[in-house]
Amino acid sequence: MPVLGVTQIISWGSIFYTPVLIVPLIANEHGWSMTFAMGGFSVALLAAGLIAPAVGRSIDHFGGHVTMTAGSLTGALGLVLIGYANNPVAYYAVWVILGAAMSMNLYDSAFATLGRIFGAAARRPITALTLAGGFASTVGWPSTHFLIEAVGWRGTYLVYAGLLALVSAPLHAFVLPRHRAVVDVPKHGDGSAPAQVLPPHGLPFILVASAFAAYAFVPSGLSAHLLAIFQRSGIDAGTVVWIGALFGPAQVGARLIEFAFGRNLHPLRVVRFALSVLLCAFVMLAFFGFSPVVAGCFALLFGGANGLVTITRGAVPLALFGASGYGRLMGRLAGPFLLMQAAAPLVMAFVIDRTSDPTALALAASFAAVALACFIVIRGVSRA
Repeated sequence: MPVLGVTQIISWGSIFYTPVLIVPLIANEHGWSMTFAMGGFSVALLAAGLIAPAVGRSIDHFGGHVTMTAGSLTGALGLVLIGYANNPVAYYAVWVILGAAMSMNLYDSAFATLGRIFGAAARRPITALTLAGGFASTVGWPSTHFLIEAVGWRGTYLVYAGLLALVSAPLHAFVLPRHRAVVDVPKHGDGSAPAQVLPPHGLPFILVASAFAAYAFVPSGLSAHLLAIFQRSGIDAGTVVWIGALFGPAQVGARLIEFAFGRNLHPLRVVRFALSVLLCAFVMLAFFGFSPVVAGCFALLFGGANGLVTITRGAVPLALFGASGYGRLMGRLAGPFLLMQAAAPLVMAFVIDRTSDPTALALAASFAAVALACFIVIRGVSRA
């Protein structure tokens, strides 16, 4: 779905990836602490998590062409308003607006839209979409750096607001298909639901929701602290930047491999493999220390694992629970995921301050282990 590929790059690049470069400038201009200023982004993620179930229901009912158009316009409004938010209350209020835009515009809403359009055949479009989305940071960070130098941070946000309003919103409104896939689910002779589709509640749902929520801690916490941890371990700043640059290509490479060779694998097998690789990477870091080579290998393995898990966030629920009510289901799963994503950087910072970097890494590894355990237990309630 090329339209969603384009709009995902714009949405991720303009809203999600800009704070790391722009928020320090906002904090400096207003005389706020960095912790307070970056707290706005956490507020946005909390808001996104809280409204995610409603967003999922909206996509099921109205379609992505309505909900994601509203998300693009909401994001544009928030990016304009943040330039005028000169007091703390207004600043956090704008981040709530941007959180709503995230919930309506990023992967979870895009996955739900693809599920509504393609039904049970949505796995391949979901994988293709994540390939495009994997380039968002590659495009977004350099573009943001260039724009800040050229027009300042307010001008940068105005440019991005224009892209959301004049490119993303029309693409969502007029190009996204409006039809809903016919959910053709075979039934047993007695009319009961087939064994391969599980009910979207009870133990299977709890396990899936818990697994993805636990995993959300890992990329969110590590993205905020991993490079600083490597630098504190003695790796020079220039090398750390190059190590960080490995993450994006590793994500895209893993997704390309899955797209080419993983079509016949149940997504549960894919996510178990990805989390096993990630845990091996943590073990490698614990045993061999923080040399540049080991840190680089960790970044590659972490990036590859995260690339695969992102695909399975859309594919696992589709495979286990079916396409009926998929938007509402994705919204229910997105809520705890986004809430954990919001909390992880703060929790990691607290653990680092009170204990040590290795302890914080062990905490992240434990969340990955919990996620893997949940996906393994699902083996007993599914046919993966």
